[in-house]
Formats: sequence, C-alpha cells, structure tokens
Amino acid sequence: MRLTSLSNKEVIDIDRGQKLGILGRADLTFDPQTGDILTLIVLNHRFGSTKEMMIDWGQISTIGKETILIKSPE
Repeated sequence: MRLTSLSNKEVIDIDRGQKLGILGRADLTFDPQTGDILTLIVLNHRFGSTKEMMIDWGQISTIGKETILIKSPE
C-alpha cells in the first residue's frame, strides 16, 4: 500500500460510532530504526480550526476504499 492511497480517507472510531476526521497527505509517523508505521495523524477540520489527533497503528481494524476503521484505545 502506498502512502498516497491513505490520504483523504475518513477515520471512524467503530467502538464509539464517531467520525474522527480525514487523513491528509503524509500524515504518518515511522520508527526510524525499522521503518514500521507507528501512528496516523488525523486532521479534523471543524468550526474554522484544524486539530491533529494521533492514532496508534495497532488501533486500526480495517482500511477500506473510503474509510479507515479504528478501535478506541483501552
């Protein structure tokens, strides 16, 4: 999967039934030693402001055509 294929997908928390925002371009963090993806950075544009939310890669349940489904942190 390419990084560009993740952009513009809507991120949804399936445990809370809540839309968290849209994944923008290059919004991932990597482990510099292994190259593994650590987190997604979701940009949430609401009421004229932009907030970033970091989501642990292990929370991802499914990456679909238009959405990324995540589980709430425990």
